[in-house]
Amino acid sequence: MLTAMGTERSDERLPSAVPAVVAEDVLRRIFEERYESLVGLARLLLDERGAAEEVVQEAFVRVWDGWDRLRRPDDPLPYLRSTVMNLARGRLRRRVVARRKPVPAVVDGPSAEDHAVTRDDRRRVAEVLRTLPGRQRECVVLRYYLECSTAETAVTLGISEGSVKTHLHRALGAMARELEDLR
Repeated sequence: MLTAMGTERSDERLPSAVPAVVAEDVLRRIFEERYESLVGLARLLLDERGAAEEVVQEAFVRVWDGWDRLRRPDDPLPYLRSTVMNLARGRLRRRVVARRKPVPAVVDGPSAEDHAVTRDDRRRVAEVLRTLPGRQRECVVLRYYLECSTAETAVTLGISEGSVKTHLHRALGAMARELEDLR
């Protein structure tokens, strides 16, 4: 059987003295008569109408699901009020915990335009790098792209450190002139 609250309920879970139709009628009557006061109760604790309504709705679902465990199925309002209070307290506890553990700020990443400009700049640098004489290009790649020291670059190319420095100086000067508009 589908109830007004949208949950399915069978008569076999209810005590024989309280058929599902009676339980549904009792909860419907309480919902119609006491919903606003229960929302007001939750709102006093939570300060948000939306959160208060969610708590009250959850309380009705829990009372319906636990109907067969109620001590007084003819008057479930006290249990419903307790459920609203407990659910509201639980939300308040979660808020306190959430405030103690702040969510790290999301750092905005570069925009699509920034990516496009960076990609274009890198493409231009690579084009200019290809125009350099071979030894200068080798020195720049080893020193700045592979992050080798001047000594490591000299050993790798089989030249002196002074030659590496000279090639780098000439290469960087030529690249700076070609890429002046990127600054």
